Amino acid sequence: MAYRTIFTVLSDPRQLPQLDAAAGLAAREDGHLDILCLGIDNNQAGYYFPGGSPYAFQEAIDTALEDAAALEQAVRQHLAGAHDLRWSVDSAVAQTGGMANLIGMKARFSDVTVLGRPYEPGAPAEAEAIVEAAMFEGGCPVLVLPASGLPPQPPRRILVAWNQSVEALAAVRRALPMLRSAAMVEITVIDPRRGGPERSDPGGALTQMLTRHGVRAEIAVLARTAPTISDELIRRATEIDADMIVMGAYGHSRFREAILGGATRKMLEKASVPVFMAR
Repeated sequence: MAYRTIFTVLSDPRQLPQLDAAAGLAAREDGHLDILCLGIDNNQAGYYFPGGSPYAFQEAIDTALEDAAALEQAVRQHLAGAHDLRWSVDSAVAQTGGMANLIGMKARFSDVTVLGRPYEPGAPAEAEAIVEAAMFEGGCPVLVLPASGLPPQPPRRILVAWNQSVEALAAVRRALPMLRSAAMVEITVIDPRRGGPERSDPGGALTQMLTRHGVRAEIAVLARTAPTISDELIRRATEIDADMIVMGAYGHSRFREAILGGATRKMLEKASVPVFMAR
């Protein structure tokens, strides 16, 4: 099992470092890089004077088409010398409300989607929606990169955030190629529930499953001392010098995450290492 189709979405020329990271992963995995250059039509018909909507629609669509074409041209020039990389690029235009289906259809047939951190300073406004579209509509795991990008070498030390949830198990299954190649994988359990399905052996069954797959895994059960679970995970990742965090995403609804916050949103805001998410 390996990542044979790596997908990334660009909506701004400033995202070329994200493209480089996705290309690096595709080359490392001997896979194919599938690139979507997206032009965003932010047109809001209700704000125009009567009879003016058709003109506004056309102008917005023309601008989005030009943006997508220019971005595609920039990608082609950027990858022109990458002779050891198999890649393809498409461009498309979508309104904000229609992005999910378009991105979901592409992500659905990919093994992993590589995207930049959506709350990074200077990130496009649509970055969060793109991450969610890949996971929810595409059912695809997402590798979210910090500003430092993707390290040139495969991750050697990986932290798995384990809370006994379906989402966390889905992330572990999708991350198996990386987990197998790591020198050390820590199953980090924070304040496990006494009444949970694993009861007195939190992480035990998961560690057994991973060991049978050739993963060098160990368990760390921690009491939460930081204000949030995400803070505790980030601190632990720093303590063990982890190169990557693997975790389930959006255990709560997206609405609750957006309004009240949650581990997914906090990790997307604060993590300084790549975060592999799935649900």
